[in-house]
Amino acid sequence: MSVVAFAVIAVAVCMASCMQASIGFGMGMLAAPVVALVDPALLPGTLIMSATVVTLMVVIRERDGLDLRGTGWALAGRVPGTIAGALLLVWLPERGLALLLAAVVLGGVVLASLGWQPAPLRRNLATAGAASGLLGTATSIGGPPMALVLSGAENAAVRSNLSAFFLVGSMMSMGALAATGNLHRDIAGVFVALIPAVILGYAASRYVNRHLDKNRLRIVSIVVSTVGAVLLIGQQFL
Repeated sequence: MSVVAFAVIAVAVCMASCMQASIGFGMGMLAAPVVALVDPALLPGTLIMSATVVTLMVVIRERDGLDLRGTGWALAGRVPGTIAGALLLVWLPERGLALLLAAVVLGGVVLASLGWQPAPLRRNLATAGAASGLLGTATSIGGPPMALVLSGAENAAVRSNLSAFFLVGSMMSMGALAATGNLHRDIAGVFVALIPAVILGYAASRYVNRHLDKNRLRIVSIVVSTVGAVLLIGQQFL
């Protein structure tokens, strides 16, 4: 990988880490389209490992807002979803995975734009957890389903509970990827090199949280994710 290519990925991961730490999700929606354009072989492993670092730091910072019961129901759904996502990653060719990734991003953008918000009931939490596990393991974009269910809570509660869910869920996904041969030394090496960008993004989120509300960040994430998804689709047909 060239220095320029790595720099592009590092900037995307830094911005995505900031967004993840600020609103509880966004690592995949913001960074995955960029990584897919530069080096699709790094998906989804590199971003899942990077998200694990961010979510761990956020859980520690926002631990007072945790709702372990609700998170538990979501994680119960995450297990079968994670297994299905790992199998999907094995079966889909690279082009199919890229188009699925773009479709997931655009679908999340549409739902977020429409403001649809299901109630955080046990059934909805488990269903969202399953969808998040499937999409997160296959494409590294598992945020939208859980974010939709929890979006009515206070900012700190959204960040803490989404981060707790994604921390455990990311570890499940890494285990599934390793078992299917999709987590190897090259991906781990890039992840290690990206850790400073991840930490910088997390540090920036502490400033962002004081000056920007989640609605403004949500608008930025929607715009950036839409552009990235459209570019990714265009690349597949050039």
